[in-house]
Formats: sequence, structure tokens, C-alpha cells
Amino acid sequence: MKILYLGPRRKHLIAFLEDFSDVVFQTEDRITLDYLLKDSIDYIVSYGYRHIIAKDIIDFMENKTINLHISYLPWNRGANPNFWSFLDNTKKGVTIHFIDEGIDTGPIIAQKEIIFPEDITLRKSYNILSKEIENLFIEKWPEIRLGKCRPIPQKLEGGTIHFKKDIKEYEYLLTDGWDTPVTKLKEVRKNK
Repeated sequence: MKILYLGPRRKHLIAFLEDFSDVVFQTEDRITLDYLLKDSIDYIVSYGYRHIIAKDIIDFMENKTINLHISYLPWNRGANPNFWSFLDNTKKGVTIHFIDEGIDTGPIIAQKEIIFPEDITLRKSYNILSKEIENLFIEKWPEIRLGKCRPIPQKLEGGTIHFKKDIKEYEYLLTDGWDTPVTKLKEVRKNK
């Protein structure tokens, strides 16, 4: 199988995929259908990819395009999900889902809720979420790869979405950058 891994290079995940005797291509660049056809791609795995995947690619791949997202969908779809989960006080966790035309709206393959201690920083919580999504992917990939997973449709009612520009209004809260304790976000939430 030929797998296209979209997003920043994570050597251990690419090595894991190659352990199945698959060929893995990796890019952070925007892709086109021609790109897929040129290399005869069989499956797409997206993790931290910053571009919207076009409808013609989604249609062509027929449920062989998945995303690893560090939020407990349908909450915190889109950008900076970890930040918003603390500011909005929504469930925290990780989700693997099929990619559809929406932003993080595809059917859910697997997810795990994560509970954090009160005194954690945004960076530490992000690192925990990253480790958890990678572990969930490693656990579920064999059945996903064989088409044996049973996805469930997302119930978008009550969920949230945020775009990259949305954080600008709250950047002043990040007094220590991503090392800011999440308790600072909780203080703002009380005053909303």
C-alpha cells in the first residue's frame, strides 16, 4: 500500500506505518488530485496538516482519508483545539475521524477523553494529547488499514469550531506563551 502522510514529519509514526511493508510519502505542502494519481496513493493519514483537503481528493479516496485531531470532537474543531478546550471548558481528548468536506466533521473512528490536573500548562497538556493521539492511532491503525473500523457519524449540535484568527482576541492571556498555566484561562472564563 502507498500511504500519504500529511503534516509535520514524525519519524516514529512514519516508521510505524512502514512496518506494515507500506511505502510512505510525507508532505506539509498543499496536495492536488494529480499528486495522488502520480504516486498511486492508496491511503491518506493527516496529522497536524494546515491545509483543507479538496473535495475532489476526498471523493477520489472514498473513505481512505483520515485525520488525527487533538480534541474530543465535536468540540474544538479547527485550530488550537487544546487552548479552546480550556478557555471554553469543553471535553478534552483526542479523535481519529474520516475526512469529509467540513472542518473536522467526518465520522468518528475512535476517540478518547483525557482528564487533566488543575495545575497543568498548555504546553504540557498539548504534549499529553499528542502522545495520546499517537497511541490511539497505533492501536487502531491495523483495523483502519484493513477497512474493519466502524465509524459513527458526528453529532455536531453543541460542538464548537475555531479558526486560526480567533485566538488573536485572547493572545494577551498567554503571558508565558504555551507555558501559561490553564488556570489563567479559567479565570477569564469566570468573567465571560
